[in-house]
Amino acid sequence: MSIAKSIAASSPRLVLSLGEPVTTASFGIGEVVRHRFFPFRGVIFDVDPEFANTEEWWEAIPEDIRPAKDQPFYHLLAENDDQTYVAYVSQQNLLPDESPAPVLHPAVPEMFERMPDGSYRLKNRHRH
Repeated sequence: MSIAKSIAASSPRLVLSLGEPVTTASFGIGEVVRHRFFPFRGVIFDVDPEFANTEEWWEAIPEDIRPAKDQPFYHLLAENDDQTYVAYVSQQNLLPDESPAPVLHPAVPEMFERMPDGSYRLKNRHRH
């Protein structure tokens, strides 16, 4: 199984009932963002309109920095100075990343092509 398929298979999904409000996402698939407080950045590969992870995951976040659940949450192919990984981050904790450096997560070249302006575009086989 490819890295991209493995990541997609493990990503939580949220099904909304009719009439439920959907918060507008500030960032899109392929955008490079950085965390507001912690030293990591990454490429967005999926967006949940609201929190869609486990209660255990949410409760593991220290209460004083725990984000609200009723906002978009982003799946990132993330990196810091030591490693690459998949991150799940609330909209309130993300900022646009201004670095011109490419994101070095090993799944990025499988899922995306890098555009001349430094942004990323999903390869055709990963589009819905």
